[in-house]
Amino acid sequence: MATGTGTGDASASATEQAPVRLGVLGCASIARRRMLPALAARPELELTAVASRDLSKARAFTDEFGGQAVEGYAELLARDDVDAVYVPLPIMLHAEWVERALRAGKHVLCEKPLTRGLADAERLVKLADGLGLTLMESLMFVRHSQHTVVRELLDGGAIGELRSLTAEFAFPPKPAGDMRYDAVSGGALAEIGVYPFATALLYLGADLRVLGATVRRDEALGLDMSGAALLAAPDGTTAHLTWGMEHAYRSAYELWGSTGRIVVEWAYTPPSTHQPVIRVETQDRQERRTLPPDDQFGNVLAHFARAVRTGEDNGLQGEDILRLAALTEKAGAHAVALPGGDGE
Repeated sequence: MATGTGTGDASASATEQAPVRLGVLGCASIARRRMLPALAARPELELTAVASRDLSKARAFTDEFGGQAVEGYAELLARDDVDAVYVPLPIMLHAEWVERALRAGKHVLCEKPLTRGLADAERLVKLADGLGLTLMESLMFVRHSQHTVVRELLDGGAIGELRSLTAEFAFPPKPAGDMRYDAVSGGALAEIGVYPFATALLYLGADLRVLGATVRRDEALGLDMSGAALLAAPDGTTAHLTWGMEHAYRSAYELWGSTGRIVVEWAYTPPSTHQPVIRVETQDRQERRTLPPDDQFGNVLAHFARAVRTGEDNGLQGEDILRLAALTEKAGAHAVALPGGDGE
């Protein structure tokens, strides 16, 4: 799974080309709060249209960010002035609308995870490849430059040989009626667990075994609310992952090596103005590295635009999508269900 900022490695001539004309399927909160503000700062892309089943919602977006409001997702896909679409719909709607977008000849940037299951992910990746279209998963955190620094420290021997990894991403319960409590959201493993699982793939490689997993289900909602998993790499390195939406907030991972530790706080959702701090601890010293701010949403957009223009697979596509889908599906299949709540 590749990392990188998406800025320094973009071709110098990218901004001289006509921008990729982007349409948005749905008026999700993540689009309004993070993706569309980032899009406004990327000359490689231009917002053409925003679609919603409720035209007033689409107009609220276009009044703020530009483009034309469209009633209905199919109407947006029929437009000739849309080269690519961003899909921030609930997870259980991804497979249908990603497929329809690809068959309409549009490149696709889809919120993570691409689908709820491996079979659908394989089908869509194969379809995009066959049509010569870019299909990218918006797993934005891996595009933040802080993880490139961590990789450099690890490869440089800053903590010796890696022995284990812990990754935790969870947040407190949302108000009643929040979309995450609707069955179309896919549950905590799909919505939140992908972050720690992607972290394990990032540092331990793709050949991971699931030694055990648990999920806590809310039977009234019909959703998993939290979970944990223990993974192992072929060399014996382990990963302990925790995720959920019923905890005090935490967004962090730690690499524990033979001579020290690397700790990354605010690993998954840092604002574009945040200066990340990487902590390196060994027996005789502690070092705190403060890094420049970086915009992981803008970086994903830049990589997507470049892939659309060049056809290059520069990560979060093809095999990266399938590795993450396979691992999370395997964890779900191994998971032991724990007693749940009543949905209140």
